[in-house]
Amino acid sequence: MRQPGPLNLITDVDGLLVGNAEDTRLKSGVTAIICPGGATAAVQTLGGSPGSRETDLLEPHNAVETINAIALSGGSAFGLDAGSGVQAALHEKGMGFEVGPHRIPLVPAAILFDLANGGDKAWGRYPPYRELGYAAANNAARTFAIGTAGAGTGALTAGFKGGLGSASLRMDNGTTIGALVAANPLGTVNMDGGPHFWAAPFEVGNEFGGLGYPQPIPPSAVDLRIKYRDMSGGPSPELANTTIAVIGTDAALSKAEAKRLAIAAHDGFSHAIWPTHTPGDGDLVFALATAKSGVRPEPDDFIDLCAGAGAVMARAIARSVFEAVAADGDIMPAWRDAFPDLGR
Repeated sequence: MRQPGPLNLITDVDGLLVGNAEDTRLKSGVTAIICPGGATAAVQTLGGSPGSRETDLLEPHNAVETINAIALSGGSAFGLDAGSGVQAALHEKGMGFEVGPHRIPLVPAAILFDLANGGDKAWGRYPPYRELGYAAANNAARTFAIGTAGAGTGALTAGFKGGLGSASLRMDNGTTIGALVAANPLGTVNMDGGPHFWAAPFEVGNEFGGLGYPQPIPPSAVDLRIKYRDMSGGPSPELANTTIAVIGTDAALSKAEAKRLAIAAHDGFSHAIWPTHTPGDGDLVFALATAKSGVRPEPDDFIDLCAGAGAVMARAIARSVFEAVAADGDIMPAWRDAFPDLGR
């Protein structure tokens, strides 16, 4: 059986670093994915309410092949400032696309809605996300926290706290694929509001509890929607969601192949969240290919890589909920508090 890399994080992919910064009072944060040597990049958006920056640049027919970083942020549209903070940190390090004597760090970004999660959003004239982005970029390393961290700090699902999740997978051809996700979906990651994860068939070991599926599966598990218990007094959560993610590999891919990998990674959303890709979600996946393995996949290997993308993304989504922890002022429970005797 294929196994995760040593960290079971997206940073098992050679050429990627990740940093988090969060504000617990705000109940929000930023995650920066840094590509020190650059990475071929693409994006696929399937949710109905996306919020993003510089995604047009990543389309295969457009000129720039590689980027320097990606910013994932809470804060809804206010969080797009995070990209500027990451860009500033990289500019100080001399990273960026060369235009004559100038270097321009290329930092696409995406945001999720976490404004109505019980945090204090009275930040004054300017939102804090530029500074959080700067801090996240400067925190970038191979190891990083998941669960209630970074862009997943204030995330919610239909039933439990969401969070930041990551997982990795070593492929048969010697390449590695990894996923990073800030899971804040309209839908549920758990069957019928219980402890069992939709992503159970893809679990490796006990990385999110080892519970498998319930037997029998309750008929209500496939009801159209399990609604939030909205205790915030804010806007309807059904209009305020989004799961944003990155799929990364050390394989050498063209920009068009990276686009296909991003499309395939959305299968992980479908395996881990019910329902997903709704009009109220801004679901988006960035793809990054660092080419550090030196392996350009053969056609059969590329199909395998795309299948791995869906599997590793599903695992990362489940881990985001499994690793979330309670905090003061929460409006929803953490999974591990709801089921303290399971999964450990």
